[in-house]
Amino acid sequence: METLNVQYDHLLAEIKGKIKEAQVKTVMAANSQMLLLYWQLGNIIIQNQQQKGWGAKIIDQLSKDLGKEFPKMKGFSPRNLLYMKQFAESYGSVVINRFIEVENELKKKKTISQPLVAKLLNIENDEFAISQQPVAKLKKRSGMELEVVQQPAAQLKDELFLQSILARISWSHHVVLQNKVKNLGQRFWYMLNTIEHGNSRNVLSIQIESGLFERQVKAKKINNFRLTLPKPQTDFANYLLKDPYIFDFVQAKENADERNIEEQLANHITKFLLELGQGFAFVGRQVRFEIGQKDYAPDLLFYHTRLHAYVVVELKTRPFEPGDAGKLNFYINVVNDKMKGSQDNDTIGLLLCKGKNEVLAEYALKGYQQPMGVSDYQLAKAIPEELKSQLPGIEELEQELGKEKME
Repeated sequence: METLNVQYDHLLAEIKGKIKEAQVKTVMAANSQMLLLYWQLGNIIIQNQQQKGWGAKIIDQLSKDLGKEFPKMKGFSPRNLLYMKQFAESYGSVVINRFIEVENELKKKKTISQPLVAKLLNIENDEFAISQQPVAKLKKRSGMELEVVQQPAAQLKDELFLQSILARISWSHHVVLQNKVKNLGQRFWYMLNTIEHGNSRNVLSIQIESGLFERQVKAKKINNFRLTLPKPQTDFANYLLKDPYIFDFVQAKENADERNIEEQLANHITKFLLELGQGFAFVGRQVRFEIGQKDYAPDLLFYHTRLHAYVVVELKTRPFEPGDAGKLNFYINVVNDKMKGSQDNDTIGLLLCKGKNEVLAEYALKGYQQPMGVSDYQLAKAIPEELKSQLPGIEELEQELGKEKME
């Protein structure tokens, strides 16, 4: 039997868990209410400017008066009030209804959701811009009647805003999106990506600046997944690929060999995994396999927790060549035989090259029974020749870092 102390410990742990859960919900609710307030204020400013002809100076006056009335509250600077106005302008009733409708469609599919977003929002062609869409396109989506006329904020229920994706990310995330992403469909995609991965504002900003949407959604992917993977895995595996990958944390000279780049990728594994995407777990670099009394080792080996499959990554510092597919296929077969468990799906191969001919790559992958993809990658911009002699090399930097750790 459990002692009273053990029973009390269980009780205390349960209560602590409930309190922490409530704290998280309180923070989330507070964030949603603040966003709702900002959206409401933005709509009020728009209405009064439209109805009474007030110009931009009204924002400066409001900032001063609100600062005097609520001296302990932050967020009423002229700049932030202008963001509130833009926030309300961007997300009117038609847009909010569409966002809610798309989220409901994703839930109905009960499958990997994000690959469907581009199709549902038609954002491959940058068409999700309300002001540009014909009325007929907005009237019906999947049998749901949408309001075409922009309603005043007073007529639009607050609950509609609160149940939308807009209320589930922070204001700082919204500001980044307003500054850096014009297309509303792409904003929606970044919001979904932020919520799913728990991305900070800084990570979101980096993703936008590196063109994550273009590289992950709009880019043409070279792979044979459609012929080698079951349907649910096909969509998700294809979606996971980026082209190109950007490893701007790797400071390699133009003639750097593959081992040098591999080593840097492994040494910066956190940044490497961030670029690969959520779900990748690092297994090892140059993992050795003995085949026919000889040692073989793929460059990098990962396990993807959502695909439930090993991922072999081969790295080339040159453009793709047809023979590369054969070597990657060999390593996939080896990992399937030596490491794949009964609960694992087939191993996937990813070949990262410094340039590729798409037609050549497509021909090279035909006929292989193992799932493989080919993508470009980019390193940090080349250092000007006149500065190279003044900068330490990779080996010197690693030695210095080693000394700092020892100290």
